[in-house]
Amino acid sequence: MFGLANPDRFMRFTAPVTPVLWVLAALLLAIGAWLSFTAPGDYQQGDTVRIMFVHVPAASLGLGAYAALGVSSFFALVFRHSLADAAARAAALPGAAFTALALITGGLWGQPMWGTWWVWDARLTSVLVLFLFYLGYMALRSSIDDEQKAARAAAVLGLVGLINLPIVKFSVDWWNTLHQPASLLRAGGTSLDPVFLAPLLTMMAAYGALFGAIWLTTIRAEVVRRRVQGIRARRALEA
Repeated sequence: MFGLANPDRFMRFTAPVTPVLWVLAALLLAIGAWLSFTAPGDYQQGDTVRIMFVHVPAASLGLGAYAALGVSSFFALVFRHSLADAAARAAALPGAAFTALALITGGLWGQPMWGTWWVWDARLTSVLVLFLFYLGYMALRSSIDDEQKAARAAAVLGLVGLINLPIVKFSVDWWNTLHQPASLLRAGGTSLDPVFLAPLLTMMAAYGALFGAIWLTTIRAEVVRRRVQGIRARRALEA
């Protein structure tokens, strides 16, 4: 893993991996969508249960993307590694998009099931805070003209936001919330029927491949952008 911290090695390694991830994501999304729409309705939720196949993977990727952002921020801040900073920056936008999708689909599911679009309970509020951390990270980076200062300030914010991840994960266990507890990863095994488990796991794999494809593509684009900036700066000094 640390060998890939070298930008040249990273670019060589990810050149064939990135298109494979894009193709894999497309295939898994197609299979997952087919399984989601052909699965029977739930005896209580009816067809509303299909929102789960979008909501749960989006929420999981929102957490996973921020973990990637936070860990990358740590390496960027401590070791001042440009590739780690590029990885943190590249995780912000897709992570925010997945988190926003989780919030929107959660409201679409909650209205018919709970009778409300939103409640200020621990799970929903902590996910909203996660989304705000994403927005704050991106806003902070764009608000400082000096790129190195912006990277350091954003890295500190990225690390602070890691505190919220266990709160999101365990909020349904620590507090009495309207949101139901975990049904996929829990002691004693999943409570989901296999007819719902197959499309859910497929969609989670699809979202994971999609995030990986977006992340690597964006990191590669950031590496190229910085190289072009370096070339232009050297030419300007030579001129």
